[in-house]
Amino acid sequence: MKIGILGTRGIPNNYGGFEQFAEYLSTNLVERGCDVYVYNSHNHPYQEKTFNNVNIIHKYDPEHRIGTAGQFIYDLNCILDSYKRKFDIILQLGYTSSSVWGWLLPRKSIIIYNMDGFEWQRSKYSPKVQKFLKFAERLAVKYSDYMVSDSPVIEEYIREKYGKQSYYIPYGAEVFQNPDLNLLNSYNIKPYKYNLVIARMEPENNIEPIIEGVLKSKTKNPLLIIGSLKNDYGKYLFSKYNSDLIRFLGGIYDINLLNNLRNFCCIYFHGHSVGGTNPSLIEAMASSALICASNNEFNRNVLNGNAFYFKNSDDVSYVINNGSERKKNLDKINGNKIEVEEKYLINDIIDQYHQVFVESISKK
Repeated sequence: MKIGILGTRGIPNNYGGFEQFAEYLSTNLVERGCDVYVYNSHNHPYQEKTFNNVNIIHKYDPEHRIGTAGQFIYDLNCILDSYKRKFDIILQLGYTSSSVWGWLLPRKSIIIYNMDGFEWQRSKYSPKVQKFLKFAERLAVKYSDYMVSDSPVIEEYIREKYGKQSYYIPYGAEVFQNPDLNLLNSYNIKPYKYNLVIARMEPENNIEPIIEGVLKSKTKNPLLIIGSLKNDYGKYLFSKYNSDLIRFLGGIYDINLLNNLRNFCCIYFHGHSVGGTNPSLIEAMASSALICASNNEFNRNVLNGNAFYFKNSDDVSYVINNGSERKKNLDKINGNKIEVEEKYLINDIIDQYHQVFVESISKK
């Protein structure tokens, strides 16, 4: 089975949750005997032609020069290249800048879209862009042979809005089992004496309300914020809040280091409000973090009663002041670990994707 994976900046992960998932998926599919190709931005730090037996195809990506418009050019370059590859399956991760080219996808391949979240709800976009993204969503539905929804909320939305079924397959993680205290030394932090955020610097990830909540609270535990600071919003947050209490660490993509930081934090704040089942949330659950999440249907669907929730900075402050003692919240921590073991183990998730691929080929 020859599979092409499009729609990310590439592997190994050097950007975010989607890329981490693409890395997990591609390498595990290879272990299942698949011939897998992942498209990478031409300026990805990893320039080899293979990664853990996954074939890497670098295509020109001018986003660094011309901004968001470059994503459309990159996606077009990937889709045009896919013609000569004769893939059995093309898995398109997301649709924001790719579905406008959906009519160019090779129809001899089976096209499967991972629908991601409600992209048109992102507050960083203007009303005109949000309107376009709703149009792009319709195109993704139109040009896909099959769809994957990473959340039951997305699955229901696709069914009700478009009258079509999609496969519900969430993201997954490996249960983190070997914490290493020594990795904390370089950050001058002590176990359970710091709070943590891991997110892209975007308004809809609620980073500023989390920061304001920390500043309002009585805590002396620093808030570590992990995420690239290269965009305008990241630069704004850094210039306004960087201090001994609010520490910006930039982008970190070493999954073992991230899992250790999650494991030893006092509270892991998950502010994502737009996407479906967010990969970093599953990883936090698998790392035995005590979680305080943005109060929305996506996060509640995953965490249920195994987390604290916040709507604003006052809620964040209240949780820090009143609910952060780890020993009193072991039921939440253990509950999330059980949820991961029962629903979100990465091997099980890859099995589900593989099964969809096999079934789609057999139907064709």
